[in-house]
Amino acid sequence: MTSYIDPTKEVFALFRENDREGLIHMLNLVRLRPRANYPDGRDVTGAQAYAAYGRESEPVFARLGGRIVWQGKFELMLIGPNERRWDHCFIAEYPSVSAFVEMIRDPVYREAVKHRQAAVEDSRLIRLAPLAIGRGFGDVPE
Repeated sequence: MTSYIDPTKEVFALFRENDREGLIHMLNLVRLRPRANYPDGRDVTGAQAYAAYGRESEPVFARLGGRIVWQGKFELMLIGPNERRWDHCFIAEYPSVSAFVEMIRDPVYREAVKHRQAAVEDSRLIRLAPLAIGRGFGDVPE
């Protein structure tokens, strides 16, 4: 089973090229390692390492206008592989693509992300354009 932790350079370049005006939403699905995988061998859980990532990255996230607009607790994979589970499910909102890119480049964030890399076993990060709420399943505004 392939794991995904960081974006490839090619996909990140596509992300930056689509620098449209307005908010972006990032759907985050995160599965943690039972034990973090730090290069220095420190012995903490994946949850503890991810919490450190959150504590250390939050000031940068907030300063750039980021906020969590939705979060939920994973319960069951109704459609999809049964072996998939997610420990954290949330949508982060950023005021712009450039705000997200600035966060990624910030030295404080770059240090904090080392905790995320040690903590995460697998993840999905899906960029979304926020839309008005539709009335039903087939009513998707453009």
